[in-house]
This record gives sequence, structure tokens and C-alpha cells, in this order.
Amino acid sequence: MNLIENTDSWMAHGKVGADISITPQEKFVNCVYSSLDEAIACGLDRLRSGDGIIPTCTWGCSHCCRNHIVTNVAEAHALAQYIKREFSIGQISSLRIRTKQWHEWNDYRPGSYPSANIREQTDLSSYDHCCPLLVNDACSAYPVRPVVCRTHYICSHPRFCREANDPEATKPPPVAITSIIKETSQFLVTIRDYIESAGWNFSRSIMLLPHWLAIQMGWDFAIVS
Repeated sequence: MNLIENTDSWMAHGKVGADISITPQEKFVNCVYSSLDEAIACGLDRLRSGDGIIPTCTWGCSHCCRNHIVTNVAEAHALAQYIKREFSIGQISSLRIRTKQWHEWNDYRPGSYPSANIREQTDLSSYDHCCPLLVNDACSAYPVRPVVCRTHYICSHPRFCREANDPEATKPPPVAITSIIKETSQFLVTIRDYIESAGWNFSRSIMLLPHWLAIQMGWDFAIVS
């Protein structure tokens, strides 16, 4: 099972849009996402009716997209397939520029890839360097956003999320709804088992989303071990 696809020539050959076939890996990840979204909806309904807890995340609230977002090889593959199929050539070109700019900003940091402590890198953030997929304060690939994005909800005021990116902020940190992450952890386990069944080490397949994005899209600035 090949979870990394070299895509250097897919645009040159005119293979875009509907011509990009759905791979078994992509279909698997999308099925997991569908079940995960249902579980999240049920969990949020229980919190709302039982404890009166309601997420304050809204459309256009994108402060969490300024954090370092990690994903794995299977989710990255599904993300790249979606981009090739749904984005226009212009959108892909703009995404490539944003991703390259992100790499130029971040890649001097230690532990880019591979990294034994990649999870420790997730607290590195800068409000001026967001996820390359963020366009006009909205995720341009929202239907295939990773598990870590799908399960992230807060119930405090969104301004706390922005201030969390400021090292000099004195406000309390945002209050995350951690029960959603716990209740849906089995879905990430399902993806982990799938990846390991393909012969990969799941832990070593985890890295920052922009790094995986460059690899899966076949861009020449990708960091490959």
C-alpha cells in the first residue's frame, strides 16, 4: 500500500479535477471522518443538553490555525487528493506559495522532520504564520481537515485563543472541551492501525501539516527523510 505518492507531474499531464481518482486510502480516511463527525455531533449534543456546555467556535474564528498542526501520512494523502480534485490551478499555485513561505519561516527550527519530539513542537506558534490552508480566516480544505482540527473545540471566549499566541499575554488560556477528544480517540487509533498495517511506524508518520502537504503535492521544497 503506497501512502506517499510522487506528484511532480500530475499537473503537467493535465490530470486535475474529476480526473483524480479516489484511492482506497482516501476512501478509508473519509469513512473515518464521516463516523468521527457523527460521534462529535452526538458528544456536543450531550454536553449541550446535560451540562449546558456550548462551543464558542464559529465560522471565521481561526486563531487555532496559527498553532503548529500535526497530522499523519494517511490523513495527509486524503488532504492532497482533495486539493488536486477540488482546487483550481490558481488555488493550487497560491497554496504552493503560502506553503513555501511557511517552510521558509519554520524550517530553521530543530526537529522539522523526522522528529522524536514532534509533539513538543506543537506549542510553537506565531500569529503571523498560519496554516497554509487558511484563506480569509477559513479552512480552504475544511471537509478533509485532520482529526486534530475536527476534535478541537473551546467553550471560552475566542479572544482567549488569540491571546494564547501572545507570549506576554496575562489572560487565562482558552478552555478546551477535552471530553470530545477523549470520546473520539478510537478513531485516531483506527487510522493508526491502518497506517501500521501498511508497514509504517505511526509515530514516525506524524509531522507538521505543511511538511506533509509539500511532500504529498510533490513540491520541490518538501522535506523528505
